[in-house]
Amino acid sequence: MELKKNPKANVGRNSSLFFAVGLNVMLLLTYIGLEHKTYDKEVVKIDLLMLETQIDEDIPVTTIDVLPPPPPPQQKAVSEVITIVEDVVDIEESVIQSTEIGQDDIIDEREVGIEDVAVEEIEEDIEVPFALIEKVPQFPGCTGNNKELRACFERKIQEHLQKHFRYPAAAAELNIDGKVFVFFLIDKSGNVTKVKSRGPDQLLETEAERIINLLPKMEPGKQRDINVSVPYSIPINFQLQ
Repeated sequence: MELKKNPKANVGRNSSLFFAVGLNVMLLLTYIGLEHKTYDKEVVKIDLLMLETQIDEDIPVTTIDVLPPPPPPQQKAVSEVITIVEDVVDIEESVIQSTEIGQDDIIDEREVGIEDVAVEEIEEDIEVPFALIEKVPQFPGCTGNNKELRACFERKIQEHLQKHFRYPAAAAELNIDGKVFVFFLIDKSGNVTKVKSRGPDQLLETEAERIINLLPKMEPGKQRDINVSVPYSIPINFQLQ
């Protein structure tokens, strides 16, 4: 049986080759399309200025008249007058003698006795704390041994504070209160000195110092039968009712 179709006229025999070539071409065109870079172009407007005629402008020359500087003032010639003064007073030259001692100088040797030397006694101001002193300062009206004198001293101090206590009017108006610590010294003569205070306000400190300064003179404290100074501190509580 003879074939009616020409074998050379078979179109589908190279279809796989054509498909592969077409696929590669399409992939290449797709890659080029994706990777192609484009740039925005700015539109620049260029104007061309044409000058047909050139205008020459004449600039006037300005002349400034400068006055010449004034002539320097003429200086008067000063004539030097030399006066000859005769030496009338004879000047005596002072001779400065050396105070250093040489080898040929004679030193006056003399003996100085102990009675010829003036000795000045300096009394030391010794301070002994109130808790360690052998005999505490004696408040007026207190008697007994050292323990009784100590208790009486503290009691008299409290009575003195209650008697002379006065709340400052300015501090009361400003509602100022608090505790003031007062430090003072009972010197070896029995006087109250070196009064200092520390508190929440100057008004309260001033009032506390005023009360302590009203303390009477006492019999000074003694350490080994020697009058000594005794420091003492006491708190004063200012409280509004």
